[in-house]
Amino acid sequence: ASETELISGGSDKQLILWEWKDTVVKSIPLKGHTEAVFAVDAVCQSDEPDLNVLIASAASDSTVRIWSRHGSEAKCIEILQFGNGFVMDVCLSFLPGSDVPILACGGDDCKISLFIQQNGQFQKTLILPGHEDWIRGVEWAVCGEDLFLASCAQDCLIRIWKVCTKLKQLPETEDDSIKLKENIFTVKDADTSYAVSLESVLAGHENWVYAVHWQPSFSKDGSIQQPMRILSASMDKTVIIWEPDKESGVWLEQASVRVGEVGGNTLGFFDCHFSPDGSMIIAHAFHGALHLWKQDTVNKKQWTPEVVISGHFNSVEDVKWDPEGEFVISVGFDQTTRLFAPWKRKEETEVTWHEIARPQVHGYDLRCLAMIGRFEFVSGADEKVLRVFRAPKNFIENFSNITGIPMEKLCSHSSDLPEGATVPALGLSNKAVFEGDMAVQPDEDEESFNTISNQYPEIYFQPLILTEPPPEDHLLQNTLWPEIQKLYGHGYEIFCVACNNSNTLIASACKASKKEHAAIILWSTTSWKKLQSLSFHNLTVTQLAFSPDDSFLLAVSRDRNWSLWRKEDSSESGPVFTCCAYTDKNTAVHSRIIWSCDWTPDSKYFITGSRDKKVIIWGQCDLPVITEGNELDSIKPCSTVLDAGDSVTAVGISRVLTPDGRYIVAVGLENGKIILYTWKQSGKEPALADWTTGVEIDNSQSHALAVKRLCWRHHAGRAGHNDENSSKWLQLASCGADHCVKIFNVNRFAL
Repeated sequence: ASETELISGGSDKQLILWEWKDTVVKSIPLKGHTEAVFAVDAVCQSDEPDLNVLIASAASDSTVRIWSRHGSEAKCIEILQFGNGFVMDVCLSFLPGSDVPILACGGDDCKISLFIQQNGQFQKTLILPGHEDWIRGVEWAVCGEDLFLASCAQDCLIRIWKVCTKLKQLPETEDDSIKLKENIFTVKDADTSYAVSLESVLAGHENWVYAVHWQPSFSKDGSIQQPMRILSASMDKTVIIWEPDKESGVWLEQASVRVGEVGGNTLGFFDCHFSPDGSMIIAHAFHGALHLWKQDTVNKKQWTPEVVISGHFNSVEDVKWDPEGEFVISVGFDQTTRLFAPWKRKEETEVTWHEIARPQVHGYDLRCLAMIGRFEFVSGADEKVLRVFRAPKNFIENFSNITGIPMEKLCSHSSDLPEGATVPALGLSNKAVFEGDMAVQPDEDEESFNTISNQYPEIYFQPLILTEPPPEDHLLQNTLWPEIQKLYGHGYEIFCVACNNSNTLIASACKASKKEHAAIILWSTTSWKKLQSLSFHNLTVTQLAFSPDDSFLLAVSRDRNWSLWRKEDSSESGPVFTCCAYTDKNTAVHSRIIWSCDWTPDSKYFITGSRDKKVIIWGQCDLPVITEGNELDSIKPCSTVLDAGDSVTAVGISRVLTPDGRYIVAVGLENGKIILYTWKQSGKEPALADWTTGVEIDNSQSHALAVKRLCWRHHAGRAGHNDENSSKWLQLASCGADHCVKIFNVNRFAL
């Protein structure tokens, strides 16, 4: 039958039965567990699946609940208590040649409990001992007349059990042949005896085995065929496909295939599955990453990694476009910096976005970043240091291959650049790897593996020529960027950073609860020296923004005020900024923390957005040009206060205007919504009519949690497209606490 139903269990203590009918998704919640649900299984009890579905679920409240679904109603029909123990996995099936349900539960008592439904109640019939540590996975498979159970545990082993019908036999004569021990049980309703025996023990993993799954059965010539193949995922960073030897029928690891990842700071695999036809396998790791392998059509033992979607696995805190608008780069609390770019396939017109590099894999949660030119960025994390990274040659070559942009356009002096980067065994910084540094692979026959230095190579980086986005294990260790500078000067964790448009200055600020720590530091990007410390705010500065013409620096803060700094004539060491305007207790309009700010493309106005739900545009409304000395009085709100309806966490103004010359403003809210407004000053006094009604981005496309940053692409057009009508489209990048980076196409004629 076509698969139209799905059951899921979550940390919200409930199960949801999802049904897909005529493009409509219906859901039935099943409530009853008092703790998180972490295993669930279901079987259809009749040929018409709508009629009767039997569901088993295990939760951390030490119970297994049995649910029954008739039509659109579902109810709990039985609760199996496990005292103080936990059941890690459950699986349902039917006894061979009957419609009697059998339930297998594997848990922290290292035993598999088999329950059989008799007179409408599940009764514990048999306990299968053998594993020596917590059981992590159990799964049934029907093969002909027999029923097989695969189980895996933290003792690194997989066990296969066989359940078959036991015929009434004559008393056996004594003989000396060795027989496997059989456990026999009888089902009263059917008056049939069944024998359970251990079929095989598979040892091949070197760490906890987290999941074991059979290849799905398929229909052939009117009967259901079950392939004898098992997939297992382990903490030893490998996934193994097992199958019995063709001649002897013994399960051997020699007949199996092992895939996985080498190196990197990951924990191994948490789960795995075959595709319905068994030609692909997918696994997911502890860091939320998906891995996909495809079987070679000619050499069946050969499995190759495939392109798969990837992304952050914790809140994404900042996102920026590169100055040319060819890629976006983001940082998050998953301690990584990731670079996403459009993949342009040779023949096809379709352009899809993929993660093509992971320049920084850090030990601290990352908070902010700023691009310093095209292939250079500075990032700040929950540490006192800012780190500067520059793209290596291997990245620029692969970026050129994947995006279809010729190498000459990207980089003129690639010969001086390092090949890549690596993290030394006991180091924390990405160290540049040059062409001469690469480890020479020893010959296979050399007895060289015995030395410690060969087992733990200093350099894991291997340059690869890519024509498609890299798989996860390549991202982890071959796409790092060398760290070229550390900037010391802040006393607490870095909170925000910005770079001016001519790429000569960096401004940064850190968490602060006193005025002396809330100072903004200016750095030179040529000498990397500290140029100036700008002290004004009393609490953390939350965002910094240079005006597009580089003559002003704007800062907004947790102390509910903003400050504006003007660039004076440069001294020998670099430009000097002085405070020329600010709000204080008497002039402040915002009553809560100001989270975000941005400039209009002509540097005339700036915008602030706050937790008090207000968005305000400020500027020198009545002065055509700035005259020195009177900014303090003349910078005041130019717009009426816009009520966004929820706390404003991010604002951004497009560098491209609407066709009738209006500024395009994007506002991101704490509830995840993004709203687009346009604004143009009409008269001397602020008027409500200057704002257009907001266009809200569709709920299904907006973020599920707070929007953290909004960043417009500087040029009209769409990255990766050679648009004829490029002036029509603008692109907006956003990131949020829901772990997502999103890129929106905005039609500027339709606003």
